[in-house]
Amino acid sequence: MQAVSALLLLLPAAFAAQAPQFEPPSAGPLVPSSNYVGSSNSTLNKTTVVAGKQFDRIVQIWLENTDFESANSTATFTNLAKQGVLLDQYYALTHPSEPNYVAVVGGDFWGMADDQFYNIPANISTVVDLLEAKNVSWASYQENLPTDGFSGFNFTSENYLNGSAPPYTYYVRKHNPTIIYDSVASVPSRAALHRNFNDFAADVNASALPQWLFVTPNLVNDAHDTTIDFAGQWVDYFLTPLLSDTRFNDNKTLIVLTFDETETYTVNNRILTLLLGGAVPENLRGTVDHTYYTHYSALSTVEANWGLGSLGRGDTNKTLSNVFSFVADATGYKNLNISGAAIPLTNATGTIPGPLNANFYVPFTAPNVSATGAGGGPVFIAQGLNVNLTAATAPAPVNLTAANETVPALGPIGGTSAAPSPSGSGKPSGAVESVVAGKAAGAALLGALLGSAALFL
Repeated sequence: MQAVSALLLLLPAAFAAQAPQFEPPSAGPLVPSSNYVGSSNSTLNKTTVVAGKQFDRIVQIWLENTDFESANSTATFTNLAKQGVLLDQYYALTHPSEPNYVAVVGGDFWGMADDQFYNIPANISTVVDLLEAKNVSWASYQENLPTDGFSGFNFTSENYLNGSAPPYTYYVRKHNPTIIYDSVASVPSRAALHRNFNDFAADVNASALPQWLFVTPNLVNDAHDTTIDFAGQWVDYFLTPLLSDTRFNDNKTLIVLTFDETETYTVNNRILTLLLGGAVPENLRGTVDHTYYTHYSALSTVEANWGLGSLGRGDTNKTLSNVFSFVADATGYKNLNISGAAIPLTNATGTIPGPLNANFYVPFTAPNVSATGAGGGPVFIAQGLNVNLTAATAPAPVNLTAANETVPALGPIGGTSAAPSPSGSGKPSGAVESVVAGKAAGAALLGALLGSAALFL
């Protein structure tokens, strides 16, 4: 037994030897990094600030695949919670990653249950349409995006964590929500607002940040291919210093730090979310908000703040789209009191009919054109949308998979319907692949040790 005990003590060291260590991309978040292929393509033009009722800028930063309890026991997040509001009843909408990303900007995940290459048709609107209708500026910042407006499935570059390892896929399209919609990607001026972190640094340094930002770290820094502790170190490097920089965070800035989904699919989809920034009332900092929210709440909160129209989809579903409480107070919006057993289960995947579900396919339908969102404005109707094809008039779902067919929106624009190789989309390689290999090796070693232990029992 002593021999087995000694071997078991070696396991932590074996795992540690395989785990990559966080490496800052540069000396600070506003210092350009050689890790990114594309250098800054100049800064954005400064625009007139459209005043909001509670905030003038909202920054959404998304991390990956972490249960609430795990994030809430990590020092980085518990420390940040003292500076803002912890939302302890905030839920993702489904699994896996990509459907949550498309939902937070489009008000629906369209039945999607995978991370494939989709192009959502140009007559399906997004938050971009709502923002631009009120001249609210916006941009999406993706850490390792190779060029502004890049719409490819992923991008592989030099492995900066391990120079002797093969190139690594740091950027994936599935974490860049607005580019997945053709209403954005097919418009050059909109596509160009997808920028990398060198561009972000240039925009902050020039005081040229827009008013609505979506920020996605790369696949190691967001915890997708690593751990919550690794992501915490990235947050300490990137976000913490920016909180004291008024070019990023002034007294009218709201920062939403959240996760796309839980790691565990068998529990309801509760994820840690923090509201930070100067727009958070001082008397609320260090408090916990128990209101029920989902990713649709990020949409409805934006709509309420600027008095926008709506998409007539999940953003107007009263159950799923409560507005962040202090914004609701500032705008006069009345949230629903949803708690306990009344909280919907949002961990289902693959069973929701929609135009991006090959097993339960229905075409894209019109929104609820008579809905009233938190902003009070009209439902945005995209050009070319058939408003007569509604959820009530849509045909019954069909199984395209059984007919050896795919959904029409699968694959690149003008390409075939065949899905591209999933390299880098949930499949780590190089330095971080060693984490996966290390876990497997550790499991094998543990199994061998336990098997050996039987000899001593």
